[in-house]
Amino acid sequence: MQLVLEFLPFAILMAVTGLFAGILAGLLGIGGGIVIVPVLEFALGFYGVDANIRMQVAVATSLACIILTSLSSAKSHHAQGGLNLDVIRFWSPFIFAGALLGATFASNVDGLWLRIIFAIVALLVSFKMFFNVREKVLCDDVPTTKLSTPVPFSIGFLSSAMGIGGGTFCVPILTMMNQPIHKTLGNAAFFGFVISVPAVIGYILMGYEQTNLPIGSVGFVNLLGFALISPFSVLAAPLGVKLAHKLSDKSLTRFFGGFLFVVAIRMFYAAFAQ
Repeated sequence: MQLVLEFLPFAILMAVTGLFAGILAGLLGIGGGIVIVPVLEFALGFYGVDANIRMQVAVATSLACIILTSLSSAKSHHAQGGLNLDVIRFWSPFIFAGALLGATFASNVDGLWLRIIFAIVALLVSFKMFFNVREKVLCDDVPTTKLSTPVPFSIGFLSSAMGIGGGTFCVPILTMMNQPIHKTLGNAAFFGFVISVPAVIGYILMGYEQTNLPIGSVGFVNLLGFALISPFSVLAAPLGVKLAHKLSDKSLTRFFGGFLFVVAIRMFYAAFAQ
């Protein structure tokens, strides 16, 4: 009974995190990792998990949750015509490759500078989207030449290293490529799946020989956290999609700009609080 009472706050926190992450996943085309990672890292610390591996466990478990959440979100967007299949077919292989390399890179490099760079980029993009919604674009359509392949590769690499779905990068980039915001959100949700599958495989392999992992872990992926977060995020994702398709392009783009601003501030805090 004592064990159940000690575990109950963790279970409730993970369930609430899953609901919030799912709504954001559907609304903004993200995987929910931007919410899951900091909450799970905090919870693992509260229960005494080694500080040297907490972030890896939080990132890997977040990506495992994103597998199901992103599929639920993408399916709901597709039902409302919110996917550009041509972009998905061209970008997916490069995002997949970038995500696999990103998981490997993140296990061997201090993430401090990566967090700082991400925070600066997110801050600049948030200002562009919030104050200059659709007035300027980089090109008339998404390029499909070999010269453009570093873009999806970088999205996969950075998202995998940070434990987030592709929406944080995909949405502003595709918007600047003259893509409608609602289709951009659907594509970003699908790319969350493309990112999370190879990344989770990488984190499982890299953490397989770790001896100080929390109970219920396979590599760096904690199955207990996954089991508590995923069902609620999957259930909540369609609610976020319905809300997204009720908002105008202008409102939705500005909302995403505001969200990116919050992400940037959180990243700065995470970097300098270490």
